[in-house]
Amino acid sequence: MDLWYSELHTKNVKMSIKVDKQLYTGKSEYQRIDVFESPEFGRFLTLDGYMMLTEKDEFIYHEMIVHVPMAVHPDVKKVLIIGAGDGGVLRELSRYPEIQEIDVVEIDEMVVRTAKQYLPFTAVGFDDKRVNLFFQDGLKFIRRHEDEYDLIIVDSTDPFGPGEGLFTKEFYGNCFKALKKDGIMVNQHESPFYKEDADACRRAHKRIVESFAISRVYQAHIPTYPSGHWLFGFASKKYHPLKDLDAKKWNARGIRTRYYNTNLHKGSFYLPNYVEEMLEDVE
Repeated sequence: MDLWYSELHTKNVKMSIKVDKQLYTGKSEYQRIDVFESPEFGRFLTLDGYMMLTEKDEFIYHEMIVHVPMAVHPDVKKVLIIGAGDGGVLRELSRYPEIQEIDVVEIDEMVVRTAKQYLPFTAVGFDDKRVNLFFQDGLKFIRRHEDEYDLIIVDSTDPFGPGEGLFTKEFYGNCFKALKKDGIMVNQHESPFYKEDADACRRAHKRIVESFAISRVYQAHIPTYPSGHWLFGFASKKYHPLKDLDAKKWNARGIRTRYYNTNLHKGSFYLPNYVEEMLEDVE
């Protein structure tokens, strides 16, 4: 008998992936956590039945949420990651030796334990000596910090359940306060394609625009996320994601990537008309 993992992208659209076996299932204080093994996408993690990452395409998401801001900001010393319990963001950040300190705030300790046991391809950076790991609510954590971080990466789940508070005006305002005067914030921004996702995208963009002088959206193609068309937000007090991109400096680092490059960096900020119009509505 064939086993399939299925996820509704809308009430009329469903994605299914053939599964060899279920490696883990558990329920934390916050959510249900499952890990599956599949012939096409390798191991993959779901939270409350929603796809978080797969072994085959996670590099796209993690490279784009990390290397875009790192290629723009000239001097990142201290980073805050909110969410990212799978470790993929941390893995990419650990490739920058100039970073001195990385605070990781993940509400669910069980996600980190599960990633360390079943997702070694992402959970490779937790032992980095620069990492401080906090198991607490990111919304509460950020309130206590001011003028501290060069970069904040919000690697949240979707805007419901444990991740709901990370899409509010209060949260983005507190991120602004926690950043230094030239700080950058990046966040996963949902998909613009299906209506429910697009509505969440619009709400998040509106709240970020209200807090940051520079706010741009960029895109990537992630096959296992709804519609495959995924957006990220880039918000800054000072740096523009294109005008302040130092492609020569980033390329000189010699960081090997599978998706990100500095030409793609530029192109990712040129959005389809339907997305531009959707964002202009809230700007």
